[in-house]
Amino acid sequence: MSEAVLPPEPPKPDLEPALEAAPKPRLKVVPAPAAAAQKPPEGAAPQTNGAGIDFARLSKNLAALIEQGGLALGAILQPQTDQSPSSFSASVVDAVQSFGRIAEYWLADPLRTFEARNALSEDFLALWAQTLRRMSGETVAPIVPVAAGDKRFAAPQWHESPLFDFLRQAHAIATRWVEDLVARAETDPTTQLKAQFYLRQIASALSPANFVPTNPELLHETLASSGDNLVRGIANLTADIKAGNGSLRISQSDSSKFVLGVNMATTPGKVIIRNDLMELIQYAPATETVFKRPLLIVPPWINKYYILDLNQQKSFVRYAVEQGHTVFLISWVNPDARHRDKDFEAYIDESIMTVLDVIAEVTGEREVNALGYCVGGTLLSIALAYMARRKDTRIASATFLTTQTDFADAGDLRVFIDESQISALEESMAEKGYLDGAKMANVFNMLRPNDLIWSFVVNNYIRGQSPMPFDLLTWNSDATRMTPACHSFYLRNCYLENKLSRGKMKIRGAPVYLWDIKVPVYSLATREDHIAPASSVFTGMKLFGSDVRFVVAGSGHIAGVINPPAKPKYQYWTGGSLSETYTDWLKAATETPGSWWPDWAAWIAAQAPEKVAAREPGGDKLMPLCDAPGTYVRAKA
Repeated sequence: MSEAVLPPEPPKPDLEPALEAAPKPRLKVVPAPAAAAQKPPEGAAPQTNGAGIDFARLSKNLAALIEQGGLALGAILQPQTDQSPSSFSASVVDAVQSFGRIAEYWLADPLRTFEARNALSEDFLALWAQTLRRMSGETVAPIVPVAAGDKRFAAPQWHESPLFDFLRQAHAIATRWVEDLVARAETDPTTQLKAQFYLRQIASALSPANFVPTNPELLHETLASSGDNLVRGIANLTADIKAGNGSLRISQSDSSKFVLGVNMATTPGKVIIRNDLMELIQYAPATETVFKRPLLIVPPWINKYYILDLNQQKSFVRYAVEQGHTVFLISWVNPDARHRDKDFEAYIDESIMTVLDVIAEVTGEREVNALGYCVGGTLLSIALAYMARRKDTRIASATFLTTQTDFADAGDLRVFIDESQISALEESMAEKGYLDGAKMANVFNMLRPNDLIWSFVVNNYIRGQSPMPFDLLTWNSDATRMTPACHSFYLRNCYLENKLSRGKMKIRGAPVYLWDIKVPVYSLATREDHIAPASSVFTGMKLFGSDVRFVVAGSGHIAGVINPPAKPKYQYWTGGSLSETYTDWLKAATETPGSWWPDWAAWIAAQAPEKVAAREPGGDKLMPLCDAPGTYVRAKA
């Protein structure tokens, strides 16, 4: 997806799941009085210099900037609906402690200290020499070239000016130096992981691309418009702070252009049952005959289900219906304090186990194919192990999309998982009765700070541009809350203690074992997944007691999954058994261009190829409650 330099378009990155501040239509901010009077008096000549800067207009804009800054401060200081203590101070302490342990290693030995200092000074001396030669008129290659795909420094001004090229390279050298110190420090893996994470946040925040004086594009734009962009930007900032009830909620997409049931989540269907935790959608058939065995989809509850039904061109649900499946899908409630005691077992009993009974009643079929995405897949795997213990064979095959069952290598989210952080989170959830969706959104955005934070800070608040409408980012910003009981169980049993993979997790008082699962499995991982790394998914799938078709898709946690055959952007890999390591498996795997969806369609059809006449939602057993996408998906956090 392209991005113009002037004027820019907001980036459209591959999202890493997922991530989710509640979208609100962008507020229409009326310019402050000082900002409105930007034209000189009629008949008067603009006060400009040779560069065309209108100083009268610039001075008025600076006054407006101060006034709008006061409004932004007032929005921050207004009484907030969220009275829970901020985690910012805790994060600062955690970062200081992590960097402190890294520093201790390098400072403990004078020789190591000298080595570290010498490495930095050598690179900076080389940069000074290169810059002086450039200023003398020589053409010299940069010490640190621009990283491939880094759009922040793609404009020619960064390379044409020795000064701005120096700033870019100095930042890159300093960042690379600290990254090397962290990587080489002999510390525990948790400290190293945290230091790397916090370093990414700091390096992204301090990039010269983020500031007007150190970014040639922003400087030119500010002077050319006499500061109009900054006035618009501070108004956008004020609006986003108000939308976040005193906390900054960065607008990533113009969500007003998307309406559920109109141009998002449009696959025809009906809600056929509703309880405290979920609505069950049955989709209308698109073929005269359908597979006899129905398909149940269990999406993650950390975000809303319609990532699988984004629009007509990007809908996995529509694709499955068009392949001849009778599709049932769970749409989770957006919980509030009333749901505080809904635990992990409730999510099994009141969703999967309940839905299996409903599907049997509506279709007359006892067996179903089931598909789980992300944490929905983890829930499905635990439910399958629980059912295996009870000799319940109603789920006859399982598909897992970017699903972890072994959390030893749980990806970048591990930085947030330790006893102190979970305890603090539990205290906050106990006070409110739920986990605010905005908090999870911030966590996922921090996994990709350049793409999901600072690109929007520059575009929205410095350039003063409104974000473009983008379906993936609109979904990404549609927050969901979580119940304390369920979220605490998930974090402790999976991320912190990794009980599921060790056969130590208990459901209804007795342990459940992944190796008791004997049904055929299709498992999709994505190659650039920072949330559920492909190697972690691979390791978890080796614990199952059944045949597993393991597939790896290109891109990340979201874009790798939502890769429709009509407009495929990425490839996928298929291979043999899971007996070897993930690295060995990938080396021997066969790469296929295009979407993985047809590969799954062929696999799932082979599980139960028999077909019957198409089924209408509810059949003659249940009266539909409302049209898809239902009511629960519309609740805003």
